[in-house]
Amino acid sequence: MSSLNLATAQAILQAALTYAEGHDLQPVAVTVLDARGALIAAAAQDGTSLRRHGVAFAKAYGALSLGMGSRSIARRAREQAYFIAAVSHVADGHLIPAPGGVLIRDGSDVIGAVGISGDTSDNDEAAALHALESAGLAGDPGSD
Repeated sequence: MSSLNLATAQAILQAALTYAEGHDLQPVAVTVLDARGALIAAAAQDGTSLRRHGVAFAKAYGALSLGMGSRSIARRAREQAYFIAAVSHVADGHLIPAPGGVLIRDGSDVIGAVGISGDTSDNDEAAALHALESAGLAGDPGSD
């Protein structure tokens, strides 16, 4: 697979929502972007707060913008807060330095990203990784 299509994005979306329900997570929003950062699929469970979709989008978009999972962006924010602030400005504010933004890889190629927000950042990331694995894809969350 060299690109991410709608059917695959919808499978990722559904697997993430099913994971969240099955693990009693707080209501989550899920966003799936292609490699250019264009929205392919998004959904929010009943009861999510008003801006959850924006946070999920920014986790995914930030990961694509910097070419690293948002766990690595969180580490970078601790080490170089000024750099992350500058990149956030360049990315029109669409960068959240917290786990839950996972690059979707096909081998070494990045074909998209999934962002999840609603529960703890670690649980958001776990849901994203599970969803990608369920869809037969590799996820790159970054590292601490």
